[in-house]
Amino acid sequence: MLALIAGQGTLPARVASAQDSPPMICALSGFIPDGLTPDRVFRLETLGTLLLELGKAGVTEVCFVGAIRRPEIDPSLIDAETAPLVPIVMQAIAAGDDGALRAIMGIFEKTGFKVRAAHELLPELLPKGGVLTKAQPSEADKVDAARGAEIVSALGAVDVGQACVVANGQAIVIETVSGTDWMLRSLLVPAPDDAEDGSILTAAAELIGLGWPEDRSDLMLRRDPNLPKGGLLFKAPKPDQDRRADLPTIGLETVKLAGETGLRGIVVQEGGVIVLDQAAVVEACDLSGLFFWVQP
Repeated sequence: MLALIAGQGTLPARVASAQDSPPMICALSGFIPDGLTPDRVFRLETLGTLLLELGKAGVTEVCFVGAIRRPEIDPSLIDAETAPLVPIVMQAIAAGDDGALRAIMGIFEKTGFKVRAAHELLPELLPKGGVLTKAQPSEADKVDAARGAEIVSALGAVDVGQACVVANGQAIVIETVSGTDWMLRSLLVPAPDDAEDGSILTAAAELIGLGWPEDRSDLMLRRDPNLPKGGLLFKAPKPDQDRRADLPTIGLETVKLAGETGLRGIVVQEGGVIVLDQAAVVEACDLSGLFFWVQP
């Protein structure tokens, strides 16, 4: 029997619906997945109890899927079954993202569970290599993509992020703990009233969370004019990343922001980036005039 150790987003539901038998859904408290009703909501302070319950339920395989952030630990909530695991859990929380996941997955494996990857359970999550859109990368874009690969590799070596934006060979923004969409939003600034290139008519508070009042729905935003024009988003897993969990992900919101921030395209590493609803992502890129390149 399979159990999904689920976080936020739509990916857990996608993986669950693709299975022949309904998996057990175990959601980390505070990170309930979209479109699923968890069978069990747990905290890290009661991880030992969860492991016992999974065993009693006949679970033999687990899959870590969905987005989470490292939660605060309340020592008063640690139960007797979890107490022996506290040193490992605390060390995991203090480690980088990849190190933390390795430690938690290690606990499950030592308890006797097999850890499965989301893309192993739903292979279509990983698109095949090639340019999937009508728009094609230029020679300059290929240079930027190579530079992006170097930057993400360097970021990953210190467990910082899995994406960057490169334009004219320059890294103009890198991904940190706030994620890819926040990174793209950071390229936007309020446009002057007389600006010809202002765009993105939306509630600023919803779009970029900068605290503008909701009645400023007429606020126009544009790409920061001090930044080089064009460029691309490059996304790839960290070097030596355990690819059974936390693979970088691209979805429709990322495509929307890439278009609104004036990028020319998106480049992801083949076999290393999950694409949610590939057909819709490619269609959205075509409508926005973006290229989508799955780079070997």
